[in-house]
Amino acid sequence: MQPLRSILSAWQPAAAIEDDPLSHLRAQWATIVGEDIAANSRPAELIRGSLLVVTRSSAWSQQLSFLSEQIVEAVRAATGATLEGVRFRVGRINSRGRAAAGRKPLARKNRDRHAESATLESAVALFREDVASAQRAKASAGWKECNRCGIRIVPDTGSFCAPCTNVRSAERSATIARLLFEVPCLGYSGIAEHIESLTRHEYESVRGKLLARWWDSLTQLRRSGRKRVSRRERDVASSYVLLKTELDPERIAPAVVRDLLGDDLYAIFYGNESA
Repeated sequence: MQPLRSILSAWQPAAAIEDDPLSHLRAQWATIVGEDIAANSRPAELIRGSLLVVTRSSAWSQQLSFLSEQIVEAVRAATGATLEGVRFRVGRINSRGRAAAGRKPLARKNRDRHAESATLESAVALFREDVASAQRAKASAGWKECNRCGIRIVPDTGSFCAPCTNVRSAERSATIARLLFEVPCLGYSGIAEHIESLTRHEYESVRGKLLARWWDSLTQLRRSGRKRVSRRERDVASSYVLLKTELDPERIAPAVVRDLLGDDLYAIFYGNESA
C-alpha cells in the first residue's frame, strides 16, 4: 500500500479536471459567472462539448441565453474544457439558508417577483462587465485572439486555444481517414500531398485506428451469417485489403485477400466471382 504522502504528491489538479470536468466546473461556477448568477443556476450536464445549465426560472434561462457566448468563453478560459455551446433548462436550484417554502401572501409574492427581476438584471449586467473587464486586461497583457473562436489566449501558445486545437485535430484526422477510405492505395506519400505537414506518426495513428474499426465491422458481418452485403461493406472490405497490404491493386492476388479476410469473409465478398 502506498503512503498517503506519495499518493497526494502524485495528484495533479489538471489531471483531476480532465477526469471529471463537470465537478470542477460546479466547484468553480460562482467564480466563473458570479455569485448572483450562480445562486440562480447550476451546471447540470456536460456531454460532447455541450453544457446544460439548470436555472431557477424561465426568465433566468432567457436572460442567460443572451450570454451564451460569454459563458462559453468564461468557462473555457477558467477550466480549459472543450466547450462548444451551452443550453438552459428550468429546474430545481438548491438554496442554502432559504426558509422552508410556505404559502405567501400575494403582496409578498409580487415583491419577490420584482426583487428577482432586479437581481437578474443586475447579475447579468455584472457578468457582462466582468467578462469585458477580463478581455480588456488580457488584451493589455498581450493575449491574442484564437484564430477560430476569438477567445483570448496567452502569447506563444500557437494560433488556437486548446478546445479549438482539439476540434481542428479531430477534423484533420477525419479528413485523413476519408482519403484513406476513398483512395487507400495512395499511401503515406500520396496522402501527404493533400494534408499539410502530415507526419508518418500521424498517418500511422489514423491508419491503425481505421483498420481496427473496419476489422470490427467485418467481424460483425461474418458473425451475422449474412450472405448479401451492401456496397458500403464491399468498399470497406476492399479498402481494408488495400490499406492493410499497402500494395498496388494490380499486385494483390486472390490468395492474399483470402489470407487477410479469412475463408468466411472471402466467400461472402468474392464467392460468386470465383464460382
